[in-house]
Amino acid sequence: MPRSRYKSLVDVFAADIRSGRLPPGARLPTHRQLAARHGLALVTASRVYAELEAMGLVSGETGRGTFVRETALPSGLGIDQPDVAQGMIDLNFNYPSSPGQAEQLRTALRQLALSGDLESLLRYHPHAGRLHERAAVARHLGARGLSVSAEQVLIVSGAQHGLTVILMAFLQPGDVIAADALTYPGFKVLAQALHLEVVPIPITDQGPDLNALEQLCRSRPVRAVYSMPTLHNPMGWVMAADAREQLVSIARRHDLLIIEDAAYAYLAEKAPPPLAELAPERTLYVSGLSKNVAAGLRVGFVAAPLQRVAALERIIRATTWNTPGVLTAIATAWIEDGTVARLEAQKRKDAQARQAMADELLAGLRTVRHPSSYFLWLPLPEEARADQIAMALMREQISVSTAQPFATSVQVPHAIRLALGSVDMDTLRAALVKVQRVLGSLF
Repeated sequence: MPRSRYKSLVDVFAADIRSGRLPPGARLPTHRQLAARHGLALVTASRVYAELEAMGLVSGETGRGTFVRETALPSGLGIDQPDVAQGMIDLNFNYPSSPGQAEQLRTALRQLALSGDLESLLRYHPHAGRLHERAAVARHLGARGLSVSAEQVLIVSGAQHGLTVILMAFLQPGDVIAADALTYPGFKVLAQALHLEVVPIPITDQGPDLNALEQLCRSRPVRAVYSMPTLHNPMGWVMAADAREQLVSIARRHDLLIIEDAAYAYLAEKAPPPLAELAPERTLYVSGLSKNVAAGLRVGFVAAPLQRVAALERIIRATTWNTPGVLTAIATAWIEDGTVARLEAQKRKDAQARQAMADELLAGLRTVRHPSSYFLWLPLPEEARADQIAMALMREQISVSTAQPFATSVQVPHAIRLALGSVDMDTLRAALVKVQRVLGSLF
């Protein structure tokens, strides 16, 4: 087929989609039907759809066909936080806050201003943080079941910076890293920026399919595995103790580096020991204070085997030099005086109340969630399309995320994630009533 004719067919489809003549959700002819209708080779028909998919206009789904996408949704939905329009209810991102936190910050700043150590906070600090502050974090992690020394802790500028430091220190462009088929979007974006190949681990209702991970390691040169064993985002699972032991066994057998993301672990009480406690020689544990304290407190921490600390310090030096001293001083003071523990307890109770409300108002809908988490997952029926549901909710002034930002596999499930922690309870109730109304007719 001459290039001009091939391009013309792409242009016709694109124009029909953008004008609405082909509405969102419309099923396009199969590749064979398109080839027969226009007298094309099958490979050329596939190229037409591939180009439309690259333009973001259609999505191909194995076993279902090719569908027109909802192009009115904001780009980057669920990855890049959009400017929330006036009146829009944000169920896309979580930034939970407890009453009185602003006053706590005022008090902390006053206390800091009166301290004799103030001038030192204006100077450069060691790349991994000052040792007494690292010791405070080590004690904090000890309360979570992770036994580490101050020398094993590195203070970073938030958990996302911690992930960046880990990947830059120990992986090279082209390396293969395994991650759950649905995982934290910030990890996906980071891996893409560093040119790492993310291979998906199929998931079950209880966690990753570890037998599939074993087979994956036998067939591919997997260097590392990224895991959220305690309060997984977006699925909310807490991996059982025997599953953690199996994951560690696989990692040792195939010499995998384990990256344990514990950003939401504070919400799960009486969870099994962290992977870093089970496999301290190969696990890098990362968390921070954005979720359990405040999003604006960009202080995180990495716990690492001693022999890996120097490599991490070099990357901290290359990226930020050190975490801002003022923020670190406030954060570690709040760890030491019990403020962090109190806020965590308040937010666990708050998350449980929000999940109870969701349980009541979304009755009849299939949900996947943890009773103490700030989010829930809504798998959609076979005939439903997530982009259309997200657009319908946007027309109701509710912003949600589809599965697309979370998916590491080619096949993206049709599902919606609701973040429950960023609006007050009355607003959340009103939003969930609308979600029930929009989705109720599908189930």
